[in-house]
Amino acid sequence: MAIIEATNINLFYGQKQALFDVNLAFQEHTVNALIGPSGCGKSTFLRSLNRMNDLMPNVTITGEIKVDGQNIFSPTTDLVQLRKKVGMVFQQPNPFPFSIYDNVAFGPRIHGIRDKQILDELVETSLKQADLWEAVKDRLQDNAAGMSGGQQQRLCIARVLAVKPEVILMDEPTSALDPVSSGKIENLIYDLKSDYTIVIVTHNMQQASRISDNTAFFLSGKVIEFDKTAHIFSNPSDKRTDDYISGRFG
Repeated sequence: MAIIEATNINLFYGQKQALFDVNLAFQEHTVNALIGPSGCGKSTFLRSLNRMNDLMPNVTITGEIKVDGQNIFSPTTDLVQLRKKVGMVFQQPNPFPFSIYDNVAFGPRIHGIRDKQILDELVETSLKQADLWEAVKDRLQDNAAGMSGGQQQRLCIARVLAVKPEVILMDEPTSALDPVSSGKIENLIYDLKSDYTIVIVTHNMQQASRISDNTAFFLSGKVIEFDKTAHIFSNPSDKRTDDYISGRFG
């Protein structure tokens, strides 16, 4: 079953068109990589899936995006609930200037959870899911700024998990990390897909081939092709995809 369906998405920044008739559907419990050269529209599309582009000036978007069958552009859409259901992890780790505990508890508190026992359980469960609990369980009150970059990014993932999303969007989540930290995030993504649907923007072709079930290749604001990752990387249907993957441009 498709948890996200994007139909005929066109997006403009002022007069400049950034996305052209994008049609994509993502199935539950899959990892979906968006690849393509810089400026091709993949991050713009990613941000459309939980209406993060609403935060930018002069953005116009047409078409339809459904999450769980509901059009997210409907005037009745609750953006807080949408972004709870469709969480986001950014390129640079961005922990809040709070304790580790308060970073993870922030979302649940926003959504009305005040019971300390419930918060304690959510924090522990989310940090365990993010493979961080053992490293930080004795310093939950320490400021998150003191963590390593890789730990900060896993904390940001735990922060998303704490509000129990269905979909996790990731915009180049390992680009600012060292190879060891990147590997841990990749392993984490692989483990998380049993419970979540993940859409990840990456410039790293090896990463896309390692962790994703499906891959969409973007070029100049258009989806050139979308297929099983194994097919995209071994036998793409479009020569432009093959040229990009093999490093002839991009």
